[in-house]
Amino acid sequence: MTIRQATDADVASIAALRRRWIEEDTGETIDDPDFEAGFATWWGKEQSRRVFWVAELHTTVGFISLVEVDRMPEPGSPSSRWGYIGNAFVLPAQRDLGIGTRLLDAAVGYARDRGHVRVVLSPGEGAVPFYARAGFDTTDTLMLRKFA
Repeated sequence: MTIRQATDADVASIAALRRRWIEEDTGETIDDPDFEAGFATWWGKEQSRRVFWVAELHTTVGFISLVEVDRMPEPGSPSSRWGYIGNAFVLPAQRDLGIGTRLLDAAVGYARDRGHVRVVLSPGEGAVPFYARAGFDTTDTLMLRKFA
């Protein structure tokens, strides 16, 4: 298995995995012939602040992303940034093989190497134990306001 930073050549594979993920969550096939083109457009817009990693066996079987946020400068303090990890997915047939852990390790290592002051994420309920095993903890210092 290979974990590597994604490139533009991976857009179609990541879009296909994203489609599989949503179809798995909804339990239905989604007829959206424009999705792949829309995904490619989104990818192009996100490149300045988002990094993706892919997991490959014989094909791409998983991915994860990290959004970098540059913090507002403060007088007398060095500049800093933090990361938001999201969009982690591994195909069902390849789960429980350590692929998700290796993808997460790649994203966390990248953040650490880039000097991020923190990494945050918003996991689905079923993913909480996975992230807890990786050293993430719940917090009561963040607030959330949902619109939908």
